[in-house]
Amino acid sequence: MRHLHLRKRITKNLEPYPARSAWKRLLDKLIFIAGVVGPILSIPQVILIYSNKDASDISAVSWFGWAALNIVWILYGLAHREPPIVMTYSFWFIVNLTIAFGAVLYG
Repeated sequence: MRHLHLRKRITKNLEPYPARSAWKRLLDKLIFIAGVVGPILSIPQVILIYSNKDASDISAVSWFGWAALNIVWILYGLAHREPPIVMTYSFWFIVNLTIAFGAVLYG
């Protein structure tokens, strides 16, 4: 994947993308994995809420708040053309809304 901020990187003397360092290239790949695995780790919570039809211990306000903050991050990622940020927070947005609506339905 080619970084979309190439001109900014050149004019501001930033590190090229992909990084020259093997460590940073690995980190670039790991961020995509973390962006997918993080929301997947919340799926058991979603399953518990919807299978048991019980969300009495879940705060809908908190989860709607997290979803609202995800929108800010998604907009930031779009504005700066950062696919890892857009992908990660889009997944989190879906998971957070799913839990929030479960808390409203079954809370």
